[in-house]
Amino acid sequence: MRKSLDPATRVQFAGHETFPLRLLWLKKAFDAVGSGAPSGTFQEQSAIARFGVGRNMAVSMKYWAIASRFIEEKDRMLVPSSLGSLILAEGGLDPFLERNATIWLAHWAIAGDPVYTTTSYYAFNELSAIEFDPSTLVQQIEMEASQHGWRATHGTIKRDVDVFLRSYVRRPGTQTDDAAEPLLAELNLVREARFGGWYEFVLGPKPSLPDGIFAFALSEFWERQGSSTALTAERICYAPGSPGRVFKLDEDSVITRLMGLEALTKGAWIWTDTAGLRQVQRISEADPLSLVAASYSKAPVVGAVS
Repeated sequence: MRKSLDPATRVQFAGHETFPLRLLWLKKAFDAVGSGAPSGTFQEQSAIARFGVGRNMAVSMKYWAIASRFIEEKDRMLVPSSLGSLILAEGGLDPFLERNATIWLAHWAIAGDPVYTTTSYYAFNELSAIEFDPSTLVQQIEMEASQHGWRATHGTIKRDVDVFLRSYVRRPGTQTDDAAEPLLAELNLVREARFGGWYEFVLGPKPSLPDGIFAFALSEFWERQGSSTALTAERICYAPGSPGRVFKLDEDSVITRLMGLEALTKGAWIWTDTAGLRQVQRISEADPLSLVAASYSKAPVVGAVS
């Protein structure tokens, strides 16, 4: 299948200041932005004092909030995104990040789009093997960078791969403060493999992933494919940037969710399986934020991930 990264792709291998996304950072960053704030807000001494962290960590907080798409940067201003306001605002769906749905949304933004978090995108979407070792991942990204003319040194890519692993893999005994735990590790998508120094993706049905979040991801993936009124099950399962690849779902689990889309979208999308052609057809538009909102009435709480 054709790779999704090409010379025109905007990429980024830095900005996190070597810190993985932590549990409380998204809410803190969202509140700091308020209804709008200058882009330099997280570098000011007052913000550093407010967060109680060093300048590098405050900058990392901003980076992850933008990469997760809960805040946006426009015309040198930071503003809350529609998604961020829906979830993290006072009275929002999950202002204290107690729901797994919110973590899945952050993961979708980070691993489903290469713009800010290229290494995470590459690992989830371009690696063909389930198991991998960090040094090989570094080499493969370096090859991509060389082929496409991306400016990234060996040291930069190596640090980015390290942050990627520390973001997704919980390492018992290394943290004592729950607030410092990496947020994305809650999803158990990557784990250490049975032989030392290697890692593996965890494939499976992901029962903690709400159907509405899956459908929201599908709507964004669909939009990136162009104006097509139908998407095949194969693309939804296996194409780079697809829900199947980003959420590490097995094919049967994807098909099960696709079969439930008609009820979830109230007939806007329907599943068809005719003459061996399995696909989702778009009869009318489904509001993406409504799909997200529908996920929170029954979303399991953080800690129930499996």
